[in-house]
Amino acid sequence: MMISIVFPAYNEAERIEKAIKETEKFLKEINYDYEIIVAEDGSTDGTDKIVQELVNDKIRLFHSDVRLGRGKALMNAFEKAKGEIVISMDVDLATNIKHLKELIEAIENGYDIAIGSRLIEGSKAKRSFERLLYSKVYNFLVRALLKSKIKDHQCGFKAFKKDIVVKLGKEAKDNHWFWDTEILVLAQRKGYKIKEIPVEWIEGKDTKVRRTDVFYMFSRILKMWLRLIGGK
Repeated sequence: MMISIVFPAYNEAERIEKAIKETEKFLKEINYDYEIIVAEDGSTDGTDKIVQELVNDKIRLFHSDVRLGRGKALMNAFEKAKGEIVISMDVDLATNIKHLKELIEAIENGYDIAIGSRLIEGSKAKRSFERLLYSKVYNFLVRALLKSKIKDHQCGFKAFKKDIVVKLGKEAKDNHWFWDTEILVLAQRKGYKIKEIPVEWIEGKDTKVRRTDVFYMFSRILKMWLRLIGGK
């Protein structure tokens, strides 16, 4: 079975090469057929040029001249991926890569989606109190308003059966940070099997999530809630 790893990348010139090489090393160790895709999203720091130097039969670059948003960049890559299993990972490798095998095995064992979680028993997450508070409140609201049963919707470490995520992506409305949550809510409503896996996770020094994004995320919960109760 072929695995497609997708890194959504916006201005990741300082970290992208390390992320690719460490991931490729691990994939070779666990002996899966793989490709690594960088979904480069309108970067202005030369991220695409760095990746272009690494491109070969296992490493692919999808470049956009304009900012598409994390969700749309991921979906573009998923649709073009060669693997039956597609996996999104953050470039900072905040989630310990050792859990990658668990994601893959969950899909092989019959789950439609497998996700890393920083908020279930067995997980070990190191992050600031502020981000932990935002995360807990956010996930509580998603469960309360959108009827999700998942504990952690936004960990950037997810595996999907390709055909399923492509179908879900056609229904999703959000193109950026809320995409993860929306996909998982839609998947549950359709009865797909999701496995939440406890992970070791360390907050990156240069997170791409800003306070303005936090307010945007909360507004998206409300917007999706209104859409769902309206039957749309």
